[in-house]
Amino acid sequence: MKILTIFGTRPEAIKMAPLVNFLKKTDDFEVKVVVTAQHREMLDQVLELFKIVPDYDLNIMKKTQSLTEITVKALEGLEEILQKELPDMVLVHGDTTTTFVGALASFYQRPSIPVGHVEAGLRSFDMQNPYPEEANRVLADHLCDIHFAPTELSRQNLEREGINPQRIFVTGNTVVDALQQIRIMSKNMPLPFETRENEKTIIVTMHRRESWGKPLESVCMAILRIVSDFKNVRVVFPWHPNPKVRNIISPILSNVERVHLVEPLDYKDFINLMGKSFFMLSDSGGIQEEAASLEVPVLLLRKVTERPEAISCGIVKLAGTNEDDVYNCAAELLLDEGKRDKMVPDSNPFGDGKACKHILDAILTYWRR
Repeated sequence: MKILTIFGTRPEAIKMAPLVNFLKKTDDFEVKVVVTAQHREMLDQVLELFKIVPDYDLNIMKKTQSLTEITVKALEGLEEILQKELPDMVLVHGDTTTTFVGALASFYQRPSIPVGHVEAGLRSFDMQNPYPEEANRVLADHLCDIHFAPTELSRQNLEREGINPQRIFVTGNTVVDALQQIRIMSKNMPLPFETRENEKTIIVTMHRRESWGKPLESVCMAILRIVSDFKNVRVVFPWHPNPKVRNIISPILSNVERVHLVEPLDYKDFINLMGKSFFMLSDSGGIQEEAASLEVPVLLLRKVTERPEAISCGIVKLAGTNEDDVYNCAAELLLDEGKRDKMVPDSNPFGDGKACKHILDAILTYWRR
């Protein structure tokens, strides 16, 4: 069976890399890798880390590209590859524009090519949050033929939308598989900066489109107050290369004592840093899952999440983007370590680290049917 995997961003690559390598080790599949390079440098870091060499690289990224440009360039590039390779199945992941376009391009082939959606069924039930990811995921789910839901709740979301239950498989999340591999590599690595004894490290990531402007500015002001009021706190902010993000952050946080604005770390360094942090401030989706595996609380800088399991198990708390709310949530954990420790769950709701094996079994079950 020829399987074509399509991804284009760093988060997709992190979660698809262990699956690609797992499938390549079996005798059942011929695996081809297509990257759109919707992200470039950050994608390449992950490909190098997992030793994956793409068979096709569309290299579509350019500065300040619009969603329309990403969609059109990826759709045109994928059409040619699909017609040449004629795969038995395409695998896409998650909620990016590449995800949606990969499913759409496969559907447009006649006959259409079956598509498997890794990390299917997540829902925030708000098309504007996260934007455009919620729409990408919903559209992809309804174009795909087989759905690898990471949790039972994701499965229920799909069934409520009329997806055939026989085509849904609960597999866990491949990010747990990835983390188990990376933690072995990064266990004894030093942090990328010096820390003092009894110092608490807070990691911040914030880049979503709905965060641009006032929300990001408010969070930066909250960070200023945190480092001013808590002298034992050090903030590390791997800031996104997008100038729309940096132009807001830089005037507020540049040259502030105990605030490090650093270039995006490679995944191994980032996981090492995350595992040694006191808690995180983030608007990321995937970090919510990684946090559960690494037992690091997250104050989520968003209104809603498509990963309510992270809220239910306690590892994530919705903090929003209001300056006072973010400051108060952070201060509560800094003043009372017991509250921070209570956020760490007894078990990981996102799986056991065997998602790749479960996905392989699901693909074989689907084909036998």
